[in-house]
Amino acid sequence: MSNLLCPFFLLYLLPAVAPLFCYTCVFPAISPLDCIRFPLKCPPGQLCLSSTAVGQRGDFRVVLYEKSCVLPALCGVTGEKYTMGLNFTFTNECCNTHLCNSAAAAAFPCWTATLLTLMTVCGVW
Repeated sequence: MSNLLCPFFLLYLLPAVAPLFCYTCVFPAISPLDCIRFPLKCPPGQLCLSSTAVGQRGDFRVVLYEKSCVLPALCGVTGEKYTMGLNFTFTNECCNTHLCNSAAAAAFPCWTATLLTLMTVCGVW
């Protein structure tokens, strides 16, 4: 009988690998609004991402915010992309605790929550 319990006891001692939950955006948000975000279960080995991209052409400036799960190799990465006629400079920041990428990108989190509630109640989704 003790031979049967031994493997189960060893499995019990192993640390449990709990999935990481991060926020993801329905679509990238344009400043000054924060993205409408939902919790997402990340695939194993991924971290929570908060990315900011700033695009500029002359005096015209656009800031995009995005949240999701990402491979660790993309954490701490900065770079440039050219899209929609604008040069964007992006910065990726990562964290590794549940819903740690929740920080609002702007000062309007109540507006986002109100919009989400209205869309849910009105059956938009």
